[in-house]
Amino acid sequence: MGLMERIRRSGTHWSKTIVSFRSPHALRRAPERLSDRLITRIERTPEDEFKIRLASSDERAQQASFLVRKRYAEVGYVAAGGAGARRCPAEITLLSYLNEQVVGTLTVGMDVGQGLYADELYQAEIDRLRAEGRKVAEFTKLAVDTKRASKQVLASLFHIAYIHLRRIWRYTDMVIEVNPDHVEFYKKMLGFVDFGPQRHCARVNAPAVLLWLQADQVDGWIDAYGGRPELAKQVRLLYPYFFSPNKDREIARQLIQSERAQAE
Repeated sequence: MGLMERIRRSGTHWSKTIVSFRSPHALRRAPERLSDRLITRIERTPEDEFKIRLASSDERAQQASFLVRKRYAEVGYVAAGGAGARRCPAEITLLSYLNEQVVGTLTVGMDVGQGLYADELYQAEIDRLRAEGRKVAEFTKLAVDTKRASKQVLASLFHIAYIHLRRIWRYTDMVIEVNPDHVEFYKKMLGFVDFGPQRHCARVNAPAVLLWLQADQVDGWIDAYGGRPELAKQVRLLYPYFFSPNKDREIARQLIQSERAQAE
């Protein structure tokens, strides 16, 4: 069974809430640990909780696309997509909800032999990783409603995406194309490093640079800092807002079990 067929068959289960956690206001009242309770069979969660779900339907895909277009337009970008736009053949989109309203979205693309978005500008750079036998995935189409979201929302989106890529699909490296103005954020908060020079990205009609992140390094940061937001000011990374190592393993186990059940 191919990768996307496995994702499609697992979509019924993943359309439920993958994980929920208290709003940032609740976290400020009790900052000692992340409230990152896993939801497996319960659709309904308290009103003050954020929920991460897979965009497994046309409606959810449209919600994600709307937020991306809205946020891109606010900073003068053209949202990727539309007629003639290249599409990564294996991608999934995650959404973060608050009170059933989308407040964040992130797409991950998986390299299954037909290329990534980033290959349009940076195939030579990415091919160097492929030549070393490394499995490369990409993050794309990040958009967050900054008025209602928080570092917890951003961190949870990246962490759930990372669990899919690393724990389930065993990817070793992640790349992301970002505007030069945003490079320092991804370096300082997530540990990305420079990997490709500045070039013009026609998909968003803006300059872009390629950044690179190794999964082994992320694993170490999650083990050291995950689920410990009180360390955020000390380490200056986003990883203290990630889920704890135990929660990471629990979420991965639930998703893997779901996939296996769907495959039977």
